Amino acid sequence: MDLAAICQDTRAIAEQAATFIRGELGQVEDGQIETKSLNSLVSYVDQQAEKLLVHALGALLPAAVFLTEEGTVEQGGGDLQWIIDPLDGTTNFLHQVPVFSVSIALLVRQKPVLGIVYEINRRECFWAYSGSGAWCNERRISVTDTAELGDALIGTGFPYQDDGRGARHLEALAYFQQHTRGIRRLGSAATDLAYVAAGRFDAFFEYGLSPWDVAAGAFLVEEAGGKVYDFNLGDQYLHGRQVIAVNSGLASTVGQIIKGFLGGE
Repeated sequence: MDLAAICQDTRAIAEQAATFIRGELGQVEDGQIETKSLNSLVSYVDQQAEKLLVHALGALLPAAVFLTEEGTVEQGGGDLQWIIDPLDGTTNFLHQVPVFSVSIALLVRQKPVLGIVYEINRRECFWAYSGSGAWCNERRISVTDTAELGDALIGTGFPYQDDGRGARHLEALAYFQQHTRGIRRLGSAATDLAYVAAGRFDAFFEYGLSPWDVAAGAFLVEEAGGKVYDFNLGDQYLHGRQVIAVNSGLASTVGQIIKGFLGGE
């Protein structure tokens, strides 16, 4: 499999979807917005972007199956699988808050081998394939070398539903607020993870996530030299609904803090 060629083609496909989404910004009317669950919104833009991606990626790799957020195609597991979020940060998009992205990952036998996060407003395509390192457009990127927690900038997110860890999450945030340079909440987990890979955040953590939120971004972090864990410092972040992404210098410190507040489940 020529991953370099597939990645190049997939980058172009992601840009097509991003161009469509950008053109719809500010055009969605209230009556065209659906509520999937509390605070989880969807519009025709998500659905049409997903259809565009599925059609183009299906033509690129006809043998591949799909796992997608909006379910516009039959969902399946197989040796070759695309995991897609056509618009990560839908609420931001609908409110015209300029942080939202297209996220695409390719898995071979359940192992990610390619990841793309296209941040739509800045026209930044974060990409990697196995062994390529991580890139933003044509520039090589890497995680930071920050080793002291007091020098770190931390990203996080808030889940749509409280599964009983809400209070502990706030305790973790209070700890990081007091011991780091600050906390940021952008509203797009795929973008957050890409920003860890690019050295803009030193670490990111969130729970209540789905595979399409993290598959591409987590792969970018690893190719950029970072570490990715679940809250118990294991490797169940893709389907485990929780993720820690962090540079190598802070991996132990940040991991143990988050495990202490939010691990054990």
